[in-house]
Amino acid sequence: MQRRKFISNLAAGTAMSACLPLYGKDHQVQTKSKAKIKSSCNIYSFNQLLTDGTMTLPEAFDLCAEIGFDAVDPTGYYFPGYPDVPSDAYIYEIKRHAFVNGLDISGTGIRNDFALPDRKARQENVELTKRWVEVSAKLDAPALRVFAGAKMPEGVPPSEVHKWIVDCLWQCVDFARDHGVMIVLQNHFDALRSVEEVKSVLDQVQDPWFGLELDIGSQRLTDPYEEVRALAPYARTWQIKEFVYKNDQQERTDVKKLVDIFMEVGYRGYIPIETLPPSDPRERLKPFLEEIQQEIASRG
Repeated sequence: MQRRKFISNLAAGTAMSACLPLYGKDHQVQTKSKAKIKSSCNIYSFNQLLTDGTMTLPEAFDLCAEIGFDAVDPTGYYFPGYPDVPSDAYIYEIKRHAFVNGLDISGTGIRNDFALPDRKARQENVELTKRWVEVSAKLDAPALRVFAGAKMPEGVPPSEVHKWIVDCLWQCVDFARDHGVMIVLQNHFDALRSVEEVKSVLDQVQDPWFGLELDIGSQRLTDPYEEVRALAPYARTWQIKEFVYKNDQQERTDVKKLVDIFMEVGYRGYIPIETLPPSDPRERLKPFLEEIQQEIASRG
């Protein structure tokens, strides 16, 4: 019986390891698979409509389904009572509403700050993240978006702040792993601005349950496409915006260049799309989605 159990466990472990992504020394996903991309709508697109009461979260889902998205990414602060977690009844109703609309929930996110000088305050943000990991698991959302921190605190060496961020991320990843949820760090031109700073933190959290949410609108120091290309191998998910910033000057996103990068790295997964005011999401989301879909389809 012991031999039989050993063989069974060995087989299970081999099968599981075969399903895990392969990582290079720099924490980059190595894949030879053809890119397979699915669309998602980051519900922040509806921020103004949701916060002024013009639209409810289920109504935003209805419109996303009508437009033709594969999934939705509802940020936590659109749930009642945030930062407190909503009731299970509400969570499951949102999950059901997505399902009957044929929508996956590709992820969710929170507002957090791991760059605060006060250690107790940082730990409170870790605990906030853990609570929303549990919400993510109940939603069947495979990823929870987090930030590094709102800004780099004055008078503290950046290397020390990076240690705080890495320590907080490890605590969250260790917790999230046990709930089947990935922690994805959204680069947001905040406490981490340059590609080198973002990569430094990513490379210190070497875990299959951690990765990058690549926000193309937060590469602002030089050429945004070169910065995105440098970070793309780390991306577990994305945030695709209508505008990028070249040398901190806004310009319209070049969808062709962006899709080139997807194809180069063989990205497989969701690309959440976000439009921002003054664009009305009811008018702008569909043509922006179609523009991206047509460019992807043109690659065969």
